[in-house]
Amino acid sequence: MTSSFISFVHKDQIIEIKNPNPNETLLNYIRTKLKKTGTKEGCAEGGCGACTVVLAELKNNEINYKAINSCITLLPTLQGKQLILVEDLISKDGTLHPVQEAMVKYHGSQCGFCTPGFVMALFSMLKKYSKFKDEIIKDSISGNLCRCTGYQPIIKAGRSLKSKNKIDHFSKNIKNTINLLKKINNKSIKIYNNDKKYFAPVYVQELKKIIKKNIDTLFLSGGTDLSLSITKERKDINSIIYMNSIRELNYIKNNNKYIEVGATTPLIDFEYYIKKYYPDFTKILKRYGSPQIRNAGTIAGNIATASPIGDCLPLLISLNAQVILQDYKKTKIVLLDNFFISYRKTVLKKGQFIHSIRIPLFEKNIFKAYKVSKRFDDDISSVCAAFNLEIIKNKIEVIRIAYGGMAAIPKRAKLCEKILLNSFINDETINKAKEALEKDFKPINDMRASGLYRIEVAKNLLEKCCVEIKQKNLIGLYA
Repeated sequence: MTSSFISFVHKDQIIEIKNPNPNETLLNYIRTKLKKTGTKEGCAEGGCGACTVVLAELKNNEINYKAINSCITLLPTLQGKQLILVEDLISKDGTLHPVQEAMVKYHGSQCGFCTPGFVMALFSMLKKYSKFKDEIIKDSISGNLCRCTGYQPIIKAGRSLKSKNKIDHFSKNIKNTINLLKKINNKSIKIYNNDKKYFAPVYVQELKKIIKKNIDTLFLSGGTDLSLSITKERKDINSIIYMNSIRELNYIKNNNKYIEVGATTPLIDFEYYIKKYYPDFTKILKRYGSPQIRNAGTIAGNIATASPIGDCLPLLISLNAQVILQDYKKTKIVLLDNFFISYRKTVLKKGQFIHSIRIPLFEKNIFKAYKVSKRFDDDISSVCAAFNLEIIKNKIEVIRIAYGGMAAIPKRAKLCEKILLNSFINDETINKAKEALEKDFKPINDMRASGLYRIEVAKNLLEKCCVEIKQKNLIGLYA
């Protein structure tokens, strides 16, 4: 069934909007149409968390709560979900929600501007976890900035939450919410608003038909990058295909040779899965962006954006990943090594989309990855490095090294690899390999780092990797 209405659940009822503006942000709708002003705009790029709301979706007949940045979420993507705002947390009798009570009790608010975002981040955490350790609390609020509190009162508020706090008016009303979500589930959307078009197919075959007739349309996945064209550059996007409505592309499969990740699989789901195989991948993803960003973003989106500082890209290149491309006629498999052509340019042709990504499993290899950025959490990399090595009898038999932030595209350090291949890890070899990096890369100066700084960091990360391997403690200290 295809509809020009988007339908979502809010305050125990189904809301319908006919042909909404595909370029309108959820934040703008909340503040100007719903007239709910607790949700704030701070940065308009998903960096400060003041705009945080929670979306609930059905998954295996259960409700999955996710904190997201409403400032970079486009209104039509609300289709099929439940919208929860900070104003919705208070009970009908005026009783504060346990998260709100905790923030009051532990003085987690001062000026108050950021407070609603923190409350929603902690609410999402409460719904997701049963125990609230400091690591979980800090990760949950890593996408929320505060100028006043010093964060400790907010962390204390998080610590005070107990599993019994889950029993709130949302949990008591969960059967009704599930029934409402089922009524609006699995509906394709086709919107024509003046000169703007928006499509949200629910099947791949449907997607291919849309592509055939709309060859110049842009693909929207998490929107953590594409939406900035609207919010920061003030541009209009005239034709959009929303990929994340296609559930058959939301999967992770493992055939013991490689892991295949569907194009619409959220980063936050992937980071839990990949930890068993490549713990450093999870470590980088937790610094890739906040939970709000990781709940929305996808690996496929990170690849298609083709940013030279996309954190997943050097990791995937070092692991010799493949990208499965499709159009309305055929399927093509491309090594990620060959996917990037120049700055923000890829081999993707009009009408092609990323179907999935295959990541080989190297059981005998050592995989290490590092990220250096100005701010530890939720910041763009100055340099990101990934190392994939097979060492037999202390000798490097296989090696793949890739860097982000060092060139116009994420790129392998092939001359450096050549020095290290078939070598023993010692000071002489490390120094030669570091010198080779100067031939592999000529990084630029920009607002995040100078070229000189980047090349020194790249050398240091190489040495760090080698020293950790040589000492056999695999300590994986944070860069």
